[in-house]
Amino acid sequence: MSLFLLVRIPYYICVKLLNIKTMSKSIFYHAGCPVFVSAEHDIIDLVGSNNVDIINIGTERTKIEDAEKAGVKSVPALVTPTGNVLHINFGASLADVKG
Repeated sequence: MSLFLLVRIPYYICVKLLNIKTMSKSIFYHAGCPVFVSAEHDIIDLVGSNNVDIINIGTERTKIEDAEKAGVKSVPALVTPTGNVLHINFGASLADVKG
């Protein structure tokens, strides 16, 4: 018979122990349409401009690969400092943005 011990380790300790790199800011990805720009302003109002980087992948096409690596499937999306991807509504898939 084996004994399993379940221990809850605080997040900050796991990050340190596993040498996980975290971001200090959230990243809001969008494709530049007026609805997305409006959402950009709402995100800034919500979390503060010092806590979020805004990436318009419609104009910053080189950032599409970064978005994909982060797990973004569609825009608009918010990537949190812990790496969670919050897909906000559905505007356009990254495949559509790529063209």
